[in-house]
Amino acid sequence: MKYKLLKDILINLEEFEEFCDENDEQIRDFDAYKSWLINDQSHRDLTWEGKDKGRSLNSIINTLIVHLNRYAKSYSKSVIYNTKFVSQEDFIYLINLRALGPMTKIELIKKNIHEKSPGMQIINRLIANKWIIQVDDVIDRRSKLISITEEGEKMLDENMDKIRNATNIVTGNLSDEEKLKLISLLQKLENYHYPIYNENKKPEELLEYVKNINTKRDAN
Repeated sequence: MKYKLLKDILINLEEFEEFCDENDEQIRDFDAYKSWLINDQSHRDLTWEGKDKGRSLNSIINTLIVHLNRYAKSYSKSVIYNTKFVSQEDFIYLINLRALGPMTKIELIKKNIHEKSPGMQIINRLIANKWIIQVDDVIDRRSKLISITEEGEKMLDENMDKIRNATNIVTGNLSDEEKLKLISLLQKLENYHYPIYNENKKPEELLEYVKNINTKRDAN
């Protein structure tokens, strides 16, 4: 009797046990093993440019995210073509105000992960076009809120079909199940990065600040 297959299975089971030891929440049963085996094989088959030369997971992820952002911007140029929109941020700011209601200028800028100076330029441009307006905060009279106007609503409605089309194109050929998985992963990254972004650290402090956060997390 030949035992090579049995040896291979035992080695594979040992790898699964090591995986479970590193992930305490992993259930050690046959269904969990089958799921792990399928995912493990798909990961081993996964390849990318430069992998054979040691290009890291982090490197390719960063590159793909940057590329995806640039693809999205190229589609957005088709949305703003032959309109009064200057950039995709114009309609993104309007969409946020319509969906979330009035907010302060800083809140809107932070919502879109912008620096203050370019964010204020966008807001001032929207005000000049009469697409948004400043109103008094009913709770704090010292504060001003901005809200979308009827003209802004109309501008959005006139271009919403193109905006939705560009949005659909960005998600490409992903199935609904793949989109849900991607949302889960991107939300996890969002929940990690957004609190760091809100700290408003100086460029010379930021990397060291994040390094300390990761060190404390790994120590717990």
